[in-house]
Amino acid sequence: MNEPVGSSPIQEEFCCRYTASPIGKLLLVGKFDALHHVGLPGDKGALVPESDWHFVEEGVSAILDKAAYQLDEYFAGCRHLFDLTLAPVGTAFQIAVWNQLSGIPFGETRSYAEIAAAIGKSAAVRAVGAANRCNPLPIVVPCHRVVGSNRHLTGFVGGLPAKLSLLTLEGVDIDDLGRVSHIENDQAASDKDRNVSK
Repeated sequence: MNEPVGSSPIQEEFCCRYTASPIGKLLLVGKFDALHHVGLPGDKGALVPESDWHFVEEGVSAILDKAAYQLDEYFAGCRHLFDLTLAPVGTAFQIAVWNQLSGIPFGETRSYAEIAAAIGKSAAVRAVGAANRCNPLPIVVPCHRVVGSNRHLTGFVGGLPAKLSLLTLEGVDIDDLGRVSHIENDQAASDKDRNVSK
């Protein structure tokens, strides 16, 4: 039976498709004209579509095609900022953290303490880390640009090798010990983290 003109599963359901990347296959999920989720290969179960997601091929969903194209540009080194409508679902605190992540420029890093301070919750460093882990739109919302106050690369939902790969792609200088050469306000961030741990 034909569907009415102007109606399709894409308009009513979450749709998803895979796209290739240098760090492995990614799962893109969207609904209407907004991107809701990016699944990374290092994240357990993140590449398995939910039962109510409608799997589509390239050329069917405009938002998924646009996201795949912009991710290709990013991995090719010619896109520093994504231009996509995003619709992450989370708590008010998580949304505040994700908004801060979106403001970290390409090729720069921030500490968890800096993110906490930026949202007015200086004592919530661990909660910021938890919000990072729950980020449904990694790479596009760049949680990979957040590092420890000691400048070491720390947890990333896609795994530390992927985090290293993304930061290296962006030109971040990382030494042999796995530390970035610079984060904004190194000393202030370190002091905040020490205060929280007391």
